[in-house]
Amino acid sequence: MSFGRRVTGAYADIGRTYWAWMPSLLVLAVLVFVPLGLIDALSFQVDVESLDVTSGIEVAALMLAVGAVTMTGLLGEIFFSGAIAISLTHPHGQERPGLREIAGRIKYGRLVVVDVAFVTIIAAGLLLGLIPGVLAFVFLGLTGPIVEIEERSPMSALRRSFHLVRGSFWFVFWVMVPIEVLGDAIGGALAALVHHLLGDTFLATWLAEATANAFLSPVFAVAAVLLTVELIARKEGTAPPLHAAPVPA
Repeated sequence: MSFGRRVTGAYADIGRTYWAWMPSLLVLAVLVFVPLGLIDALSFQVDVESLDVTSGIEVAALMLAVGAVTMTGLLGEIFFSGAIAISLTHPHGQERPGLREIAGRIKYGRLVVVDVAFVTIIAAGLLLGLIPGVLAFVFLGLTGPIVEIEERSPMSALRRSFHLVRGSFWFVFWVMVPIEVLGDAIGGALAALVHHLLGDTFLATWLAEATANAFLSPVFAVAAVLLTVELIARKEGTAPPLHAAPVPA
């Protein structure tokens, strides 16, 4: 199979899986991204022009606000991709797993550590330039699903993601990076529409951030899970069974 057809096929699989699992994905996304949207909304309330940049405390507050806005999206995506891995690789055949079961199986501590490590590494990479940041994003973007699928520790999952992507870097790049970039662009447009309709209020900011992430982050999560399963199969010759479409219980 040619490289182009492989990438096109990956996008087709992502679209079919997202559509098939959309009700469950959106419910879970709301539970994850509404609280994160609140953090973003609180961060946006910082009035930059009123800050005295000569004050160390206020500079630190500004840096934390900017960091929160830029990081919460990635934090949610990695955590969410781990949760989605449970839905798409659960052991109950094609039946949808309940939210209670998913909530009981999520390895919260490991995913939080992975989230923080992932964002920190990307931030450090971006300080060195765009290319190191993108490299970190691509090589480590499968860490969340790996934590749930293979039940690995955070450090082991980070190494495993790097190992799986190595040799398939450009394939993963042309799937994950366009999804992330396009998702950010659509999210920005959706946020602008919400602000246009509701004004520049705290509630509008919260609703805009939560809505954009809830609808778009599942695409990234599904892509990460499908890529993880495919690359495990290519590396190991076998992989966990993947449920591309659920059958109602």
